[in-house]
Amino acid sequence: MTIVWGALLAAGLLLTASPWLWPVRVDAPAAPRRGRVARLLEDAGLARLSTTSVTIAAVGAAVLGAAIAWLVAPVLPLALVAAAAGGAAPFAWLRARRSRLLRTRRNLWPDVCDLLIASVRAGMSLPDAVASLAESAPAELRAPFAVFARDVSASGHFDSSAQRLKVNLADPVADRIVETLRMARQVGGTELTTVLRALSTSVRADAALRAEVESRQSWIRGAAVLGVAAPWVILALLAMRPEGAQAYGSPEGIALILIGAAVSVVAYRLMLRLGRLPEPRRWFG
Repeated sequence: MTIVWGALLAAGLLLTASPWLWPVRVDAPAAPRRGRVARLLEDAGLARLSTTSVTIAAVGAAVLGAAIAWLVAPVLPLALVAAAAGGAAPFAWLRARRSRLLRTRRNLWPDVCDLLIASVRAGMSLPDAVASLAESAPAELRAPFAVFARDVSASGHFDSSAQRLKVNLADPVADRIVETLRMARQVGGTELTTVLRALSTSVRADAALRAEVESRQSWIRGAAVLGVAAPWVILALLAMRPEGAQAYGSPEGIALILIGAAVSVVAYRLMLRLGRLPEPRRWFG
């Protein structure tokens, strides 16, 4: 019996001292790391696609571009340039889709703010007001709000549903609206309609200014694309002839193609960089 009581005493002392002897290390959960491709898919409205599928599409486009270039003109450097252009094509398409979605949605968010103001003034709760946008919002935005309506009706938790709504919308203006609604839901306030009205006015003014600037820049961008593409079309036509293919297959021809490709990429990227309008950053996106 003495041994039992001694063992219990030792166990008690050991358990008492265990927080200092073996402290529990609580590691903060690491935030999910998203690469640039995943962020691009999300902003382009294709969050359901995986980065692997984009990589496969890029590899397939590169192989197809190289094969077509080799059939037209059997010059290895030209095939390599075509492969690089084909590999970049899916990412260029995703960026174009992202820009198109941003331009389209930029003109729709003021209407969404007006609908939210009308719903709140009508006495609807905030979750119901946001869920009603699944039927009353512009057609391009109804799908994410329909997902929100199903999510909030199943979970009853507005905050988590709003976070998933931000992911589905993937838009800077949407982030501002959703964060305003989350703050109003958490801390309350009587100025929600005033804030939404001011936000609607700001978005309308910004959209009008951007549309005017982009319309003036469109012809410059088109001229730049034509200036970059025209030399390569001429080079492909020259390389279709046997003597042209032989000339471009020489060391001097290879150097000319590689230097021309580098100059074309740098010039085009510089033109885009200089003419790019600053985009609003996403809020906690």
